[in-house]
Amino acid sequence: MKITYPYVGNSHIVIKNLLERFGNEVVVPPKPSKRTLSYGTQFAPEFACVPFKILLGTYIEALEMGADTIVSTGGVGPCRAGLYTTLQEEILKDLGYDFQMITLEPPGHYLKDLIAQIKKLINRKMSIREFWSIIRFVWEQLKLFDETELMSFKIRPLEIKKGETTRVYREMVDLIASAQTVKELREIRHEVNKRFENIEIKENYDPIKVGIVGEVYVVLEPFANLEIEETLGELGVYVERSMFLTHYTINNAVTDLFHIKGEKNVKKAAVPYFNEMCGGHGRESVGHTILYAKKGFDGVIHLSPFTCIPEIVAKSILPAVSKDYNISVLSISLDEQTGKAGLRTRLEAFVDLLDKKRQKFKERMA
Repeated sequence: MKITYPYVGNSHIVIKNLLERFGNEVVVPPKPSKRTLSYGTQFAPEFACVPFKILLGTYIEALEMGADTIVSTGGVGPCRAGLYTTLQEEILKDLGYDFQMITLEPPGHYLKDLIAQIKKLINRKMSIREFWSIIRFVWEQLKLFDETELMSFKIRPLEIKKGETTRVYREMVDLIASAQTVKELREIRHEVNKRFENIEIKENYDPIKVGIVGEVYVVLEPFANLEIEETLGELGVYVERSMFLTHYTINNAVTDLFHIKGEKNVKKAAVPYFNEMCGGHGRESVGHTILYAKKGFDGVIHLSPFTCIPEIVAKSILPAVSKDYNISVLSISLDEQTGKAGLRTRLEAFVDLLDKKRQKFKERMA
């Protein structure tokens, strides 16, 4: 069995480690590119969202590399993402590919099915102790990836030498990827902290603060959002993202398994505007925007794939939130036509607007 899977942020490294330690031969999916998107666009339904197209293109590339099994996640609720694997499987088989699709559904709704699917991924004998040791290692690795990325968000707008934070970040990603034990990860954490502390930064500089909310894939995958966080950091903006991979895993696996209401504070904040589940992360986009306003952020960028229904609903509500909480919101719809140069122009204008708004506020308070 040669297994492949979706490419999302740094998770491909963690998933590779997990599947290999479970005794599988792994075909690491290529980093998404224009070619990936062109494959997905060519064979996907016309109004499919950009995450669907990128994933479909990724699977085509991985199958051409020799993969014979695809493992991905499912979902529940109105969002179409829960049906991605079903439709993608039909498209790929119509194209003549011979493979097995393994869909890992949410544990709170399909626990028995999930366990059965996970058993398919374990292809060697191991004890329960060894199983949990593997889970612990990949979880700690995922946590360190997220911590490192968060550190880069804090340092990038302050750096004196442009591009240094991004260079250090990528070096640290490679270092974390090389780890084989939890002990090594602990040692690497110290190295990560030291390397970021050694970056020369501006003193007494208070950057514009922007929160990023929206659909999970375009928020987490740099290719899908055209590396928006790096661009904003280079413009001198501190970025805070509404979700990370560890955060997403906890809120969509652990809380679902034990029927705990995840992100209570986020959903509670959204209640006056958005009290019903519409699938995806539409309600969370509204709730996080309100919380960013309460934390004193200058603005929020709402990322959504073109045709994404939950985020379309959120987009219709956000103008009222913007007015009521006096926080500027920029909504960006992403598809295969979105270009990096055009996006940067929009971001520069938005940051300029936020800066002028902050200056006017300071003048009124003086």
